[in-house]
Amino acid sequence: MVLALPDDVFLPFGPDGLSAGDTAWVLTSAALVLFMTPGLAFFYGGLSRQKSVLNMMMMSFGSIGVVSVIYVLWGYSMSFASGHTGGSDIAGIFDSPVALFGLTQLTEVREIDGVDTFVSGGFGTVPAIVWVGFQLTFAVITVALISGAVAERMKFGTWLLFGGIWVTLVYFPLAHMVWGGGLLSASENGIAAKLFGVDDEGAANVAPIDFAGGTVVHINAGMAALVLALLLGKRTGFGKTAFRPHNVPFVLLGAAILWFGWFGFNVGSEGAADAIAGLVWVNTTAATAAAMLAWLLVERIRDGHATSVGAASGIVAGLVAITPACGALNPWTSLILGAVAGVLSALAIGLKYKFGYDDSLDVVGVHLVAGLWGTIGIGLLADGVGLFFGGGIQQLVVQIVIALVAVIFTAILTTIIAFVVKPLGWRVSKEDEDTGIDETEHAETAYELA
Repeated sequence: MVLALPDDVFLPFGPDGLSAGDTAWVLTSAALVLFMTPGLAFFYGGLSRQKSVLNMMMMSFGSIGVVSVIYVLWGYSMSFASGHTGGSDIAGIFDSPVALFGLTQLTEVREIDGVDTFVSGGFGTVPAIVWVGFQLTFAVITVALISGAVAERMKFGTWLLFGGIWVTLVYFPLAHMVWGGGLLSASENGIAAKLFGVDDEGAANVAPIDFAGGTVVHINAGMAALVLALLLGKRTGFGKTAFRPHNVPFVLLGAAILWFGWFGFNVGSEGAADAIAGLVWVNTTAATAAAMLAWLLVERIRDGHATSVGAASGIVAGLVAITPACGALNPWTSLILGAVAGVLSALAIGLKYKFGYDDSLDVVGVHLVAGLWGTIGIGLLADGVGLFFGGGIQQLVVQIVIALVAVIFTAILTTIIAFVVKPLGWRVSKEDEDTGIDETEHAETAYELA
């Protein structure tokens, strides 16, 4: 059903009409994506040791609190304000943080023809305030993902402070650059337009593709995780002690919730309940299943056993890889993308031992590696524009460029933020780490055992 609106209703993103069906689907998707962060808490909590599981889960829940507040105040404005107000874009990197501060302009109601009506516009056929809720959940889980790299040794208060600064200076600008018409978008002022020109309508001839957050979420979080792991240092006993997951059923439960919620993540990014949304659903399922099987095959060949933790990790690797590509591939190329992601990530998690960085829960090996592959793989496998399927090399070049820009941008900004936060005290003492961060940071234990 399409709801016709009066002519003076401001709809900068789409046609003069809102769809109740599309709106209901995006609201449902927002709830699914928000549910992913508690799912991540179970996934990371199960992978942690018994004495640090509560702290690990609290880092995810803490992210919900900090990021949600900031997103309402200035996060959406920094990411998307120019689409509503015009003229607030700053160098293609971020929007004005005050243009839509507190979202008051997106909740204005006027009486039109005797009916109280929102006049703040929309995203396609979805009201703008609904799109705010959906995008808020992406920012939340991106910050939460980083926490897996600093498990068992970062002070909780410092984590919350870091998360607030990082989402402001790194996530919101990157979201604007990719989704808000900035440097990594298809706009005439973007990098792709500078490389390959624009068409008659002013859009880039070769448009960057990031359907649901390969650069904004996964490369971004994975690179930040690598920086923090390097700067924070290793856990006591890293390389000498076996840090075994304390609760594998938690890991599987978390993976199940993540897979379930990811349909909101990917399919909801279409912004409509249509055929493309159906394609994205199938592609997401295909890639994830293939990645899980590929990871298990690597384990079987390399270690002689296919593990439950490997299955859960393969699921996440496939979900990460298909995220940017889910609207550009077909089901059988999604199987290829997922299978390669499973192999690459299964091999990549061993790099931390080779290079000596303590990425506690393999955020780098899964999110950075699979995120890079998913983003670049579009240039090879996308229907019509991929190098292997009718396109030239241009799409591949654009995908590599946006991935590299995201890596460099995140690495530099995260390093600066880390050095600002570090003097405030960001790591627990060796004694507290040995005792257990649950007890020393939260005065709690997960299990009361006689």
